[in-house]
Amino acid sequence: MDYELETIRQKVKECTKCELSKTRTKSVPGKGNFQSDVIFVGEAPGRNEDKNGEPFVGIAGQKLSLALEGAGISRESIYITNVVKCRPPNNRVPTISERETCHDYLQKEISIIKPKIICILGNTAFNSILGGSEITKYRGKIVKKDNQLYFLTVHPAATIYNQELMAVLKQDIIKLFDLIRELKNGKQILADIDYST
Repeated sequence: MDYELETIRQKVKECTKCELSKTRTKSVPGKGNFQSDVIFVGEAPGRNEDKNGEPFVGIAGQKLSLALEGAGISRESIYITNVVKCRPPNNRVPTISERETCHDYLQKEISIIKPKIICILGNTAFNSILGGSEITKYRGKIVKKDNQLYFLTVHPAATIYNQELMAVLKQDIIKLFDLIRELKNGKQILADIDYST
């Protein structure tokens, strides 16, 4: 485990910067391979994550693991985190101020891991990181901003309520890892949306 990431994990565990620290059971730092080519970023911890202190360990996590398996990727080989590191009460969407309070943690995780691509899971992460909305309209697309590539897909939790989205998620994850292979082979990837100025 990378020393710098371990420092952030400890800071997240002890964090009391916002009101969520008063209602959480455990805060949930990112987890996974610090040498990963990809960081998956979701919205916030749910009930199971809050209990266990680990990201994506509930049903949504199982759906993500299935999609990864479909692409021949192990969960251990990637890094996964959330925009917000503590569970909002009743699984509500985290507020803008909660997201901004947690922003530094995410930025540090990204700067340490230096992923080839960041996979954004769902609307809240899309909005928090790129200011976007309507993830279903933009899913499967590659975005470039400040020399960082992003890949957009639906949140695994959405597949629980809409079974048809599971096929979409699986298809997107396969596309994502095809892109990563191309990047590793030195191929230039053209973004579908370019926010670079």
